[in-house]
Amino acid sequence: MKSFSLFIAFLILPFFTSTTNNNHEYYVSVTQVEYSEKAQSLQIISQIFINDFETLLRKRYDENITLDTEQEDEVVETYMKRYLADKLKFSVNGSPVSFKFIGKEYKEDITYCYLEVENVSNIKSIGVTNQLLFDVFADQQNILRLKLLGKNKSFLLVPENDSCLLNFK
Repeated sequence: MKSFSLFIAFLILPFFTSTTNNNHEYYVSVTQVEYSEKAQSLQIISQIFINDFETLLRKRYDENITLDTEQEDEVVETYMKRYLADKLKFSVNGSPVSFKFIGKEYKEDITYCYLEVENVSNIKSIGVTNQLLFDVFADQQNILRLKLLGKNKSFLLVPENDSCLLNFK
């Protein structure tokens, strides 16, 4: 299963980085979760196509939103925070944890959202539910990469299977 997930990730990523409009063949996001033992935190980066995220924010919050502009409205970040908190859920050792929205940046055609779960130690398991963009794109797939405590694991999450659990026992 691990090799299949990695195969899918490598197969889809070239399409993820080379597309510049909403008419692309694949709808995919990539979320990477790493544990920083020094900071005792989960450090998370979610990568979402700018135009897909813009489409979602327009449908959900305000049809006049435009991302990646010099005059981007301050409310955009508020909407991003709200949406990510609603659709991206984490648990550590079976208990839900909240993340802090650190910020975002745009590179080429991708939005990078930086998140952090603070005060994390003694990890026995981590659970993730990722429903990003499922409410807008029926074919959306979300790749999740976990780098924790010497383990590297990738998951392909789809609307019918949007959660995963990694145990460290």
